[in-house]
This record gives sequence, structure tokens and C-alpha cells, in this order.
Amino acid sequence: MPLTTGINISNARQHMVIQSLFLVTLVVDDYDRAKAFYCDGLGFECLQDELQPEGKRWVVVKPRGEDGAAFLLAQAADETQRAAIGNQTGGRVGFFLKTDNFARDHAAMLAVGVRFLEEPRHEVYGTVAVFADPYGNTFDLIQHTAA
Repeated sequence: MPLTTGINISNARQHMVIQSLFLVTLVVDDYDRAKAFYCDGLGFECLQDELQPEGKRWVVVKPRGEDGAAFLLAQAADETQRAAIGNQTGGRVGFFLKTDNFARDHAAMLAVGVRFLEEPRHEVYGTVAVFADPYGNTFDLIQHTAA
């Protein structure tokens, strides 16, 4: 049954105020392996790691000091979910991490074993390089050009 609010559908967009995108699910093969990569490898902070029914956990990680979206690390529960591990965006770069010092963060990530798929390159929008998590999900590390 649809939710009724008394708002005319033609005016609905005028009344809709989505606050933010705060959580993105990332399907992984193992909670601890994923948490180690994101927290130890990328320096993310773990906001939550709580046991749930049926052996599941609620594991939320995000970049330190960031007000944007966090990842919900969700361990695959069936074959369909396992098939999506590492390919949740159909082969496209799916996630974009912003830095204020590309050279510093690129060097630190290499030092802890993060696998970059290309050398850093300079684009009109800034310096960027693509890296992969242990599952094959791809990320851009970007330092935007100063305006």
C-alpha cells in the first residue's frame, strides 16, 4: 500500500528534501579481510562492527574526517551475492576518493600494498590514479586541480 502524505504527485519534488547519501553497501567475501583492507590499508575508521542475527555483522567504515558516505561491508550470503563481489559496478570505476595531497597518499598506499592499476596521470580536473581493493572493485584516488 502506498504511503499517503496528502502531497500532489506533480508537486512532490518541491517537497522532497533528501538529506544525504550516507551509506553504500559493498559486498565482500569476509568481514575481517575487508575491514583490514579498508581500515589498515586505506586508513578508514570503523564506525560500527556489531553482531547481527544469523551470523551477520553490521560493519561500517569510512574515510577519517569525512562527512560523506560510508561503506557497509556486507559479507556475501548466497551465490548471487558472491558473483557480484569485485564487479558491483560492471567493470567501471565505482568509487572516488578525494585527497588534498596526491603524492603523499599515493606513496602511503603503495607502502601498505595497495594495488594501483595505472601510473598517476594529470587530467584537466586534477591528478588521478585507479587502484583496486582485494576483490577487484576499482577506485579513483583524486586530487582536484585548485580552482
